[in-house]
Amino acid sequence: MRQIFLDTETTGLEHKHGHRIIEIGGVEMRNRRLTNRHFHRYLNPDREIDAGALAVHGISLDFLQDKPRFSEIAAEFLDFVRGAELIIHNAPFDIGFLNAELGRLDMAPIGTVCHGVLDTLRMAKDLHPGKKNNLNVLCERYGVDNSRRTLHGALLDAEILAEVYVAMTRGQESLIMDLAGDSAEQQAIDQQARADRPRREQQIVRASDDELAEHAALLAAVQKESKGQCLWLADDAAPQP
Repeated sequence: MRQIFLDTETTGLEHKHGHRIIEIGGVEMRNRRLTNRHFHRYLNPDREIDAGALAVHGISLDFLQDKPRFSEIAAEFLDFVRGAELIIHNAPFDIGFLNAELGRLDMAPIGTVCHGVLDTLRMAKDLHPGKKNNLNVLCERYGVDNSRRTLHGALLDAEILAEVYVAMTRGQESLIMDLAGDSAEQQAIDQQARADRPRREQQIVRASDDELAEHAALLAAVQKESKGQCLWLADDAAPQP
C-alpha cells in the first residue's frame, strides 16, 4: 500500500474566486511506514494573498516572486502522487484547488491519477462526533507532538497528519498492515502464537424476568400507537421455518 499525505496552502479560501495554491507538501508512506520520500514546492500565484490567509500561513507574496508557477511543477507533482492513495485533512478543500490548477492547464482531475482520496477530517468526525477535529486538536487527542506548528505549513502539516493517521487507525487495521509487511517466517510465528493463546469462554448474558416484562410492555405501547403495525410483534407472530 502506497499512501501520500498531502497538504496545500493558498492565497485564499475559494478557488472559484481565482485563489491559487502557493505551497504543496506531501510525504510518502508504504505499509504504514514513512519512506523519507517527500514533495515540497512553493509557488508563485501571480495574484495577491488575502490578509486572512497570510495570517494563517505567513507566506508573503514577496517571498514567492522567484518561485515557479504551478504549470512548471505539475508533471513532477503528478508523477509523485501517481497510483497512490491521497490522505488529506479536509480533502474537498485541497482537491478543489488542485483540480482548479490542473483545469487551467487543460489537464485531467487529480482523481484520474491517484488511487483514491481519504479525508481524515471526515474520519475524525465519524470517530469523535460532536467534537472539534482540527489537526491541532487531533494531535492533542492522540499524543502527537505539534510543537513546531506555530504557523500552517504544507510539508510540516503533511508530516503531522501522517502521525495522526497512524494513531487514529491503530488497531485491527494496523495489525493487518504490520503483518503484511513482515516476513513469511514472522507471519508464521505470529499465527502460531495466536493459535496457542488460550481462548476466553464466551459469556451469555440473558435478560431478567423484569427486563422481559418491561420489553413486552414497550412493544405493546408501540403496537397501540402504530395501530397494529409493530414489526417486532409481526416477526414474532410469523411462522418459523
